[in-house]
Amino acid sequence: MKPISSALFGLLCFSVWINYIDRGTLSVAAPVLRPELGIDAFQMGVLLSGFFWTYALLQPVVGYLVDRFGAYRLYAGGYAVWSVAVALGGLSTGFWTLLASRLLLGAGESVAYPCFSRIISTGFAENRRGIANAMIDVGTKVGPALGTYAGGMLIKTYGWRPFFFWMGAAALIWLVPWLKMIPKEEPALVKAGDPEAVPMSVLLRQWNPWMTFLGLFGFNYAFYFLLTWLPSYLVNERHYTMEKMAVIGALPFCATAVAAILTAMYADRKIAAGAPAADTRRRLLTIGLVIAGTTLFGATLESQELAMASMIVAFSGLGMFTANCWAITQTLCSAKAVGAWTGCQNCVGNMGGVVAPILTGFLIKQTGSYAAAFVAAAGMLFFSAVMYGVLLRSGERS
Repeated sequence: MKPISSALFGLLCFSVWINYIDRGTLSVAAPVLRPELGIDAFQMGVLLSGFFWTYALLQPVVGYLVDRFGAYRLYAGGYAVWSVAVALGGLSTGFWTLLASRLLLGAGESVAYPCFSRIISTGFAENRRGIANAMIDVGTKVGPALGTYAGGMLIKTYGWRPFFFWMGAAALIWLVPWLKMIPKEEPALVKAGDPEAVPMSVLLRQWNPWMTFLGLFGFNYAFYFLLTWLPSYLVNERHYTMEKMAVIGALPFCATAVAAILTAMYADRKIAAGAPAADTRRRLLTIGLVIAGTTLFGATLESQELAMASMIVAFSGLGMFTANCWAITQTLCSAKAVGAWTGCQNCVGNMGGVVAPILTGFLIKQTGSYAAAFVAAAGMLFFSAVMYGVLLRSGERS
């Protein structure tokens, strides 16, 4: 195992910020874009979901490629594709052209988590993977926070089309230092005829992988409901201006990032002192899911202050989960199956991202409010807590 350099890992973490800013561009622009293009709530749900169709379905393919050909150059290729897709979104004239850009964006970003997991599992020792995964996760929360804040301000001043163009074009600059710093050669972890390889057919017949697959599905349903619909909720339901939405919408994601770092540091310290890695991480992420599911109901309270306070606590619980969910997968799986397991887990898990935006759009259209959508998200968090906290067998490795 060759450790990854701090500079290269820092660049990787920065790319995660860009990743989540880019996937959230449509959510931030939705309040302005919808009336201009004549898109109703259900159609917007389909558009927000469309990203996940290609993103989720390509995960097993990317996982296979990562195990056999490495992560660094594959990640660069996907990064270039998704950056171009964001810029093309600014040319959209209606539902179908916008959907095409979202599908391409999902295809490009499908490289992310299988590559992250491969890089972390081969570049960090067990008792440092918590903070490594947490730093990746910080990007998944700081990205939406920055995207919501900066996007709201840019759209108000320049409009949504320049926002898409600038986000896509500026992101491509990152590729220059990445291609200069990555290893010249990256040996495959899995080769033809390798007796230690875990075939996909064997992996999919085992218990633990499916518990993590379904557990991530429950979490992602709730998280992607919040990621894709929170700006519209704050503007349409809470009647915030775009400027106020930009600030208020960023705060919960910041809370998640802080909670993820603190939880990861605590878990790594416990594991370094001799605590069982899988049990430690499972306990913490389950507590986080229960906290998030319980307090998310508070977002429907009439008081603006109490609703936002409840949401910040809920997002902190989400941070406890995200600090540990990928680290526990890396603990339970064989090093030579990390790409395959991660790819399949992200495939099934991100079906939550397919379902949540569409179902949310349907519920809003039928009920005229967001209350039922919040109840559904909280229920999925409790489902995830059962998968990880009760049914996962943390003593088994695959």
